[in-house]
Amino acid sequence: MIFDVNELLDLAGIFVFALSGALLGVRKRLDVVGMAVLGEMTALGGGILRDLILNLRPAAFEDIGYVLVPLAATVIVFFWHPQVERVMPAVLVFDAAGLGLFCAVGTEKALTYGLSPVHAALLGVTTAVGGGILRDILAGEIPRLLYDRQLYALPALLGAATMAALSTMGLHGWPAVLSSAVLAFALRILAVRLRLRAPLARGVRPPG
Repeated sequence: MIFDVNELLDLAGIFVFALSGALLGVRKRLDVVGMAVLGEMTALGGGILRDLILNLRPAAFEDIGYVLVPLAATVIVFFWHPQVERVMPAVLVFDAAGLGLFCAVGTEKALTYGLSPVHAALLGVTTAVGGGILRDILAGEIPRLLYDRQLYALPALLGAATMAALSTMGLHGWPAVLSSAVLAFALRILAVRLRLRAPLARGVRPPG
């Protein structure tokens, strides 16, 4: 099977999102089935939503690789989750990497199918956060999108907007995708490290 660069980037995003989903399963003390479900939903949920909005058959139902990659990530986490956790602050970093890749890849695919730059960027954000919403709901947590206090959706929006802007300037393909993905990733990590927060409504104090 031959993959093009964009498809490889898509699979890379699927892999890192699946790692974050499976790691959350470990933290929730789920069994291997629960880990696999969280891994698959986190990895594929956003892409499935994207393709359905574009009136396409989801890639996850056409290519076995899109199913096997999250399962491989789940196996890695199942056997070596202590090592994976020690490599880096795993959930946040893997999640940020998937966020960046998915917002860029989703925006590029939407542009390819004729959406305007604004609508393509919105669909890119949907691609990036859709799987995380499903993951959080299945794990019994409030989806991060609803309390973007650590700047989760905003980095995805800026990455998607950058991808759309680069496309309007005639810059396409994997260099534009990687540039946009790295920007979103860096903003997300920076927000976590510096504890940057989205503002609450006037007069509302943060919880705790």
